[in-house]
Amino acid sequence: MLKFLPILLAVLYGVAMYHFSARRTRRDLDARSTELADPGLRRLTDRLAQALDLPRIRVNVYEVDAVNGLAAPDGRIFITRGFYQKYRAGEVSGEELISVIAHELGHVALGHSRRRMIDFSGQNALRTALGMVLGRIIPGIGYYLAGLLTSLLAARLSRGDEYEADAYAAALLTKAGIGTAPQKSLFAKLESWTAGRGGTTPAWLLSHPKTDERVAAIEALESRWKLS
Repeated sequence: MLKFLPILLAVLYGVAMYHFSARRTRRDLDARSTELADPGLRRLTDRLAQALDLPRIRVNVYEVDAVNGLAAPDGRIFITRGFYQKYRAGEVSGEELISVIAHELGHVALGHSRRRMIDFSGQNALRTALGMVLGRIIPGIGYYLAGLLTSLLAARLSRGDEYEADAYAAALLTKAGIGTAPQKSLFAKLESWTAGRGGTTPAWLLSHPKTDERVAAIEALESRWKLS
């Protein structure tokens, strides 16, 4: 029993840290966000809501300069001020920004945000267990190698979530009559904005799939839909 104690403690630590992080994130989002009040975007979110048979979809603007969208563990959807400013400046169309919202709705609908609590705890336990084993086999670097292997696993799981959320967004955008063209064109823009920031990094080291692979996955879905 005692030999499993470090793993049990790692799991408990992971759960505690997740809840602490979730509370801190929720407080920060509450303090630094307001509801999106843009008539043009509201008309587009209403189309998503109608496709989902919902009365409305609330979107919040998170007051940070980064270009990003996120789904909070409590199900709220956010776009950053930086992303909204891209839209206001004409660098992103309303439909492209709505594709981000559809993607984040996918994370919520598929349970990705809440599932990450279990993933976080499990990865912490795996890192401890691998560290114990590899630390004996390869003294000195075993623990570092365990951390690297666990990080690669986390990245793989994250990429799987992104593909699933992309597929959900593609189906929702199609049902809403918006289509997937904005989704794919936004990927190209994001790629150009982040050029030079890991463009040569192997795909299996990235938490998000490569742009061409994401587009290919959406087009494969479209081909199947046409045949059905």
